Amino acid sequence: MKAAVLFEPGTPLQIEDVTISSPGPREVLIRTVAVGVCRSDLHFVDGAYPHALPTIPGHEAAGVVEAVGSDVSTVKVGDHVVTCLSVFCGHCEFCVTGHMHLCIDSSVRRPKGTASRLMLGDRIVHQMLNLSAYAEQMLVHEHACVAIDRDMPLDRAALIGCAVTTGAGAVFNVADVTPGETVCVVGCGGIGLAAVNAAKIAGAGKIIAVDPVPEKRALAEKLGATHSVDALSDTAAEQVVEASRGGVHHAIEAVGRPQSAATAVKVLRRGGTATILGMMPLGEKVGLSAMDLLAGKKLQGGLMGGNRFPVDIPRLVDFYLRGDLDLDSIIADRLPLARINDAFDELRRGDSVRSVIEFA
Repeated sequence: MKAAVLFEPGTPLQIEDVTISSPGPREVLIRTVAVGVCRSDLHFVDGAYPHALPTIPGHEAAGVVEAVGSDVSTVKVGDHVVTCLSVFCGHCEFCVTGHMHLCIDSSVRRPKGTASRLMLGDRIVHQMLNLSAYAEQMLVHEHACVAIDRDMPLDRAALIGCAVTTGAGAVFNVADVTPGETVCVVGCGGIGLAAVNAAKIAGAGKIIAVDPVPEKRALAEKLGATHSVDALSDTAAEQVVEASRGGVHHAIEAVGRPQSAATAVKVLRRGGTATILGMMPLGEKVGLSAMDLLAGKKLQGGLMGGNRFPVDIPRLVDFYLRGDLDLDSIIADRLPLARINDAFDELRRGDSVRSVIEFA
């Protein structure tokens, strides 16, 4: 199969002919239809986060099941599926206590000493985030994908695999927004816009979007933001506090920059909660001051939106099919795999929202 391979951080991906194994026990072979270009991939491509090399990035995908291995019970050949990096074992402490997104059990990967799922000649290609989606096919554990309604367009469905699951999950699962509460979303990329849209669905009273790009702020307002603020303004935080009449109940950071996290904390009202979604540089820290703690403010992470993706993703598909979740507006461009490096260059510039790699 054709796949985009990363050999060294900071270098362009190369399109190579990669050999993919046949499905083993509990494994699913998927024909990839569409993959979103996510900033999380860029962190690995640019070397900000380490990964064994060579590897195939890509983790926000949708496709069609082509074959299944023995003991697979959750999907069948012909199913339309969305993949999710939150692959779960189903039996560890995290899984059985309802925190499947925190599972890191090794049983979802092939045991050491067995054949690799991906090979380039005689060289192992390391699977990124249990998916490696920038390829014509994916071979994954059955708990890394979920079947969806066939009426759902797969290019839009791909976005649900990460951006929407993370952004909407931050609202529905992690922050647990109550109707009427105020929400500030810092950063209006794919994840941030999904959070804005989800806050509208959740019935938030005021939804304030903060971003430096005017087009993204306008798109946030289209998706449900009641106010928008230029992140580059010296008074951005003060504007949010004023618009929310004293600060917001929930601030959701969806950029991955220390300044954005600081803004999320600064705009909270007494007792408010900041949820950090972005992948910040590994050496950075986010904190609350003594006065913040005395004011009852809270700070939390929100890995993949705290998802239970076998349940959450079909529900998000239903939101789209009912017209509540707007995924059409988030997609800025559709590109073939051969232009994957162009898609990353666009992401580095930061002006557009989401590019999608499509396979013929």
